[in-house]
Amino acid sequence: MTLYHFGNCLALSYIPFWIVYKYCGLSEYGAFWKCVQAGGVYALTQLGKMLLLATFFPTSGDYSQDDPDNFSPLQELLKCTVDLIDLIGLSVVMSRIAGKGHTKVLIAGLGWAGAELVLSRLLVLWVGARGTEFDWRYIQKSFEANISIVHFLSVTALVWLYSRHDLPKQLLPAVVILIGFHSYKSVICDMISHIMHMYSWSLLAFKAVFSLTLALIVLHIYGGVATLAA
Repeated sequence: MTLYHFGNCLALSYIPFWIVYKYCGLSEYGAFWKCVQAGGVYALTQLGKMLLLATFFPTSGDYSQDDPDNFSPLQELLKCTVDLIDLIGLSVVMSRIAGKGHTKVLIAGLGWAGAELVLSRLLVLWVGARGTEFDWRYIQKSFEANISIVHFLSVTALVWLYSRHDLPKQLLPAVVILIGFHSYKSVICDMISHIMHMYSWSLLAFKAVFSLTLALIVLHIYGGVATLAA
C-alpha cells in the first residue's frame, strides 16, 4: 500500500513533465540532454544561493505552516531577493541553446522545473510517501510540482522577453513587474497565508490560481512578441 501511494505521488509529479516534453515537440529535437544540462545549471545556482543564505542569513529559518507566528516579512523578502540568481542562470541556459525562442523557453523552463522537483521533492516523497500511514501532504507536494512547471515556464518566458532587443518599450514595465511577481511569489504566498490564515488545500489552490493568472498574462505578451519576431 505504501509503495502504491508513493507510485501515485511520483506519477502525479512526473507525468506532466513527460506530457510537456512529448507534446510540445521537444522529443523531436532530441532535447533531453539539453534539459539535463539546464538542470545542472539549476543545481549550481542553488549551491550559490545556499552559500549566500548561509552567509547573510545564518540564523534565519523558513516560514512554516506548523509555526505561523515565526514570520518576518522583511526577512522573507530579503531571502527571496537571492532567488534573482535564478534569472541569471536561466539567461545563461538559453544563451547556450540554439533554436527558436519557444524551444529555448521550453528546454530551459522544463529542465529547471525538473531539477527543482528532483532536488527538492523526490527525497521527501521517497521517505514520506512510503510511510506506514497515508498523508495528504505528499499529494499536495505532487500538485505543487505541477504548479512549478507553470511557474518556471513563465519565468523563463519573461527572461527571454527581457533579453529581446525588439521588445516594445511599452511592454518593458509589464515584463519587469511580472518578473518581480514571479521572483517574490513565495513571500507573497506566505504573507497571504499568514494574513488570511490559508493553509493546506486552500493555500495550494491560491498558489495554483496565482501562478496560472500570471502565466496567462505572460503567455499573452509572449505570443504578441513572438508573432512580431516571426
